[in-house]
Amino acid sequence: MLLQLVLGLLVWALIANTPYHLYPAYGWVMFVAVFLWLVTIVFFILYLFQLHMKLYMVPWPLVLMIFNVGATVLYITAFFTCSAAVDLTSLKGTRPYNQRAAASFFACLVMIAYGVSAFFSFQAWRGVGSNAATSQVAGGYA
Repeated sequence: MLLQLVLGLLVWALIANTPYHLYPAYGWVMFVAVFLWLVTIVFFILYLFQLHMKLYMVPWPLVLMIFNVGATVLYITAFFTCSAAVDLTSLKGTRPYNQRAAASFFACLVMIAYGVSAFFSFQAWRGVGSNAATSQVAGGYA
C-alpha cells in the first residue's frame, strides 16, 4: 500500500502542477488519482493500526479484493486517458508535456501495483496459502 500511496501521490501532484483544468481528460485522471489515494490512505490506516481486527463482521479480504480490482480498472482508464492526451494538450519538450508524460508513466506503475495487490487479495480471499491447522477452528479439539 505504501507503493500505491507514493506513486499515486506522484500522479496527481504531477498533473496538479499543470493547467489540467483546461482539459477534461485530466479532470478524470485527477479524480481517479486523488479519490483512490484517499481511499488507500483509509485502508492503510485501518491495517496499520489493526482496526480491521475490531471490525470482525466485515469480510476484509473480500472488501480489499473488490477495492483493488476496482482501483485497477479505474487506473487503467486513467492511464490510457492520460497517455492519450499528452500529445494533444501540450508541445513536446515543454514542462507541461514532460510532467504529463511522467504522470502517465507513474499511472502505469500504480495500475500495476493495484493489479498485483488485487491478485494477492484474491488469493487471501480464496484462502490460498493456508493449511488445515490455520483454517480450522480449534474449539473442542485439544
